[in-house]
Amino acid sequence: MQLQFAMDTLTTEAALELAAAAAPHVDVLELGTPLIKSAGLSAVTAIKQAHPDKTVFADLKTMDAGELEADIAFAAGADLVTVLGVAGDSTIVGAVAAAEKHGKGIVVDLIGVADKAARAREVVALGAQFVEVHAGLDEQAEEGFTFSTLLEAGEASGVPFSIAGGVNASSIAAVQASGALVAVAGSAIYSAPDVGAAAAELRAAITESAAV
Repeated sequence: MQLQFAMDTLTTEAALELAAAAAPHVDVLELGTPLIKSAGLSAVTAIKQAHPDKTVFADLKTMDAGELEADIAFAAGADLVTVLGVAGDSTIVGAVAAAEKHGKGIVVDLIGVADKAARAREVVALGAQFVEVHAGLDEQAEEGFTFSTLLEAGEASGVPFSIAGGVNASSIAAVQASGALVAVAGSAIYSAPDVGAAAAELRAAITESAAV
């Protein structure tokens, strides 16, 4: 299972600093939606140039103009770009066309999708590389939210998936056990006093869980 670091900061400089600290321990560097909205796609280019050996994930959360938005993100250096699962099929198909042109991939973010497992199967059939079973910050704060519902949706989908929303050192073993391709950690890393140590702890937890 790969480890993805979601950098939900607001400046390219801060993202570069976070990425430098975490890079030895993670596989995927994600530029969060607030970062891209604040700093622009030049931040994607900066991260890719600084870490050419890492998969760079641009969390555009595209809802319309799928081919156009994906195309400009791939041109900026992204390896993976997100489209929302609640978007129309034509938007996802357009984004996939851009990915195929660049030799890159589309990830469909299932945030806000009621039946995540069913939509996951639909979008993978449309050409998505995998889906992100995701609970956003607002949803995580809602009464009644449970992390296990994400794992259950991923397992039920029967397609390649990542898990995002509440991944930390205590939950990452369960993510691995669910069969996820990727565990996405954000605040568990960037809010830690020592970003590098937090990323290393998650990497160690993945290794330990794989050995069991």
